[in-house]
Amino acid sequence: MALSRNREFRTGSRGCCSIEDSNDARRAADRLGIPYYVWDLSDEFHDRVVTDFVSEYQAGRTPNPCVRCNEHIKFDTLLDRAEALGFDAVATGHYARIVIRDDGVRELHRAADAAKDQSYVLAVMGPEKLAHAMFPLGETESKQQVRNEAAARLLGVSNKPDSYDICFVADGDTKGFLERALGEKPGEIVDETGEVVGAHTGAYAYTVGQRKGLRLPRPAADGAPRYVTNIDTTRNLVTVGPETLLSVRELRGEKLVWLAPDVPCEVPTECLVQVRAHGEAVAGLALVGPDATVTVTLESPMRGVAAGQSLVIYQGTRVLGQATIAR
Repeated sequence: MALSRNREFRTGSRGCCSIEDSNDARRAADRLGIPYYVWDLSDEFHDRVVTDFVSEYQAGRTPNPCVRCNEHIKFDTLLDRAEALGFDAVATGHYARIVIRDDGVRELHRAADAAKDQSYVLAVMGPEKLAHAMFPLGETESKQQVRNEAAARLLGVSNKPDSYDICFVADGDTKGFLERALGEKPGEIVDETGEVVGAHTGAYAYTVGQRKGLRLPRPAADGAPRYVTNIDTTRNLVTVGPETLLSVRELRGEKLVWLAPDVPCEVPTECLVQVRAHGEAVAGLALVGPDATVTVTLESPMRGVAAGQSLVIYQGTRVLGQATIAR
């Protein structure tokens, strides 16, 4: 997939779907003796992923573009094209497992390699798309095992650095990317009492739980670190406070995608909840409400949860569902 309108080159480990990656894929396909095609999905990617990313930050929320890409590009646009050509499924290098039960139900599970698990960003795909997906690396014990096989097959990508961060922010400067898209909007940073303690160049560039980059002129009275506790882009106001104000015991999600038709979701269901791609899973009770909403009551508090993040619900290693945090 060609996703970048700028056809930019990769910067070390940052970014993906660049010219360099395209050439690497072509050489690998030639080595394996399989056909190779590139689809230009840059317009769809910009409209469905990049534009969403900017508008979510502009509204004071914290999006995950990898989730949106899997939802709208890899397992929507790409899958539609593959099915139109007569293929049964799209196989990707995501680290996750699909378990097909005797009754035909497909379950999405965490990868065998917990350190590489990507089930969090795949939960949004839904049961229909899951039926046409394959994740052959799911049972792999380690990334090194994959690299060893690539080297044995004389593939030049065997020692290529892993990609990370946001693929369309190749330099890793998310704040700079947002400023270029939205312009500078100077405003105030206040503490929990409303006292002005600093200034910013755009409330949209902050996220709840952020500590670094606040550039406050003086520390708190007790010397304790301060964190972003609220973002009000309507008033262009950023609020900071002590870490204790970041704790939440209840999460509300919307746009719920449920992957477990055999699990009753209208009654409180014991589960594990994760709100970041590599964050810790916390035990709780999930209750699905009307209009594809879900409420999760946590056994222990989470800190630094922001609206817009992806809320993924697990039972053991199995993914039950996914929603977008509303509050």
